[in-house]
Amino acid sequence: MFWAAHPDKKDPADSIPEPLKSTAVTDSTVDVFFIHPTTYTDSDLPYGNSAPINNNELNAKTDYSTILFQASAFNQAGKIFAPRYRQANLQAYFPKNSADSLSAIAAFELAYQDIKAAFVHYLNHYNEGKPIIIAAHSQGTTHGKRLVKEFFDNQPLQKKLIAAYLIGIPVSENEYTHIQSCKTNNQTGCIVGWRTYKTGYTPPIILKEENKAIVTNPLTWNEEPAVADASLNMGGILLNFNKIVPRVASAKIEGNVLWTNKPRFFGNIFYTTKNYHVGDINLYYLNIRENLKQRISSYSNK
Repeated sequence: MFWAAHPDKKDPADSIPEPLKSTAVTDSTVDVFFIHPTTYTDSDLPYGNSAPINNNELNAKTDYSTILFQASAFNQAGKIFAPRYRQANLQAYFPKNSADSLSAIAAFELAYQDIKAAFVHYLNHYNEGKPIIIAAHSQGTTHGKRLVKEFFDNQPLQKKLIAAYLIGIPVSENEYTHIQSCKTNNQTGCIVGWRTYKTGYTPPIILKEENKAIVTNPLTWNEEPAVADASLNMGGILLNFNKIVPRVASAKIEGNVLWTNKPRFFGNIFYTTKNYHVGDINLYYLNIRENLKQRISSYSNK
């Protein structure tokens, strides 16, 4: 097995932002299985192209982007296991014809089989009966929601699921037969998910979605449509990993997405995108860390 993050190695997932170091305590009773998003983004590659596991440049890009800035949000919750996998190239999400679609499907299948093999290896060699948090973003969620379906939904392992944070890709409310969305901040055995856009904007392709997606408000941890003011945002981690930006973003559930006003940080005048996909986790970094503690505590007190 190849790991981007593993308890037996020192890696960027272990990193703690400087302002949090004096108070951070890792829960050793819980494991986190983190599936990273697409970092294989060369646009000139074929649709079916899959990332090589041993590409040092790509691995460094992965480790010092998503593993540092996203996986680390979960490191207080428990030991982090994040597999390297033969991820599909970003182009696989945008096929232009049926041949491209078949190539993309094959690439995603190969990626999932790597993740599945890593999860089985983790269960057989490291889990030792501990409760599990599944965390994923973007392509990681494409595979993570399938992993939850296969290993947790109406399976014996379901009772070990604290929560699955499946972020950045839509997860249908009827995706699972026995697992529901999280409706409170301390509910366990449930699914958390959202996709972040600027207030007032929903991409046309999302407006055409036929299924209701799970959308969790990461400031209130419920599914109510009311705006959660940015004052509830404990802090995000943006370009500077060691700087916490408080009140950086609000949150409001709107249809199948999460809306926020333009994030508040120094230099945001140059931030013109309406799609905050890259910041799905980082905009709510400290609130996620706090919510993990709430769910773990609730699970432990059952």
